[in-house]
Amino acid sequence: MAAKAHTLSLALTEDAAAVEPAKKPKTEKPHFTGHRQRLRERFLKSMGSDLHDYEIIEMLLFAAHPRGDTKPLAKKLIAKFGSLQGVLGAGSKALMEVEGVSEASATSLCLVHSACERYLGARMMNKTVLSNWEDLLDYCRLSMGHLKEEQFRIFYLNKANALIANELQQKGSVDHAPVYVREVVKRALEIGATAMILCHNHPSGLAKPSRADADITKLIADAGKPLGLVVHDHVIITQHGYFSMKSNGMI
Repeated sequence: MAAKAHTLSLALTEDAAAVEPAKKPKTEKPHFTGHRQRLRERFLKSMGSDLHDYEIIEMLLFAAHPRGDTKPLAKKLIAKFGSLQGVLGAGSKALMEVEGVSEASATSLCLVHSACERYLGARMMNKTVLSNWEDLLDYCRLSMGHLKEEQFRIFYLNKANALIANELQQKGSVDHAPVYVREVVKRALEIGATAMILCHNHPSGLAKPSRADADITKLIADAGKPLGLVVHDHVIITQHGYFSMKSNGMI
């Protein structure tokens, strides 16, 4: 009888085990759990001064990636474009060529660049440009220094040399942007400008004027002189430098 009871007890135990649902194994939290909050706290504590470039990119990607780890993509972008400045200035098309970058991600990054450009442009308006030269250079580097094609921009000034208009005159190819002297002078007269600062970028990275650059500067200066229009300078911008024709005795 004892043997039978033992057998019955074992059978009941086995049946109970079969009926009882198996306990689910504990799932480990992703390694990046809490990382976003810690990154936000670090940013607020130092306003970003102690964050690496890739960490700033990480945070900018949060909006486009509500969940998940954005660090690998941020590091991939830095590796591709070289720096925070390179990523923000790359443009949507180039950004979306990187695997993992969606239209939403590219938009988030390009929006920051656009906001910075507008901020710097607005900061210069109605100020004496010749006394705030570094502001003009910062704006030109941000807006034009990273571009892969030439742009020709004109800063129109009033009698007090305060900036009254900042206008893109022409876009061109990798080594040429057509400039129409008549249109430049006509526009100056329309808005009541008395002076100009010319600026264009060199996608080659070489901050040195070509013969064509010198020629167009002279043509604009000669056309404006009888009308009381002065060309203060012609600045050539690259991503990492600039050349001032005025400072180098070419104007």
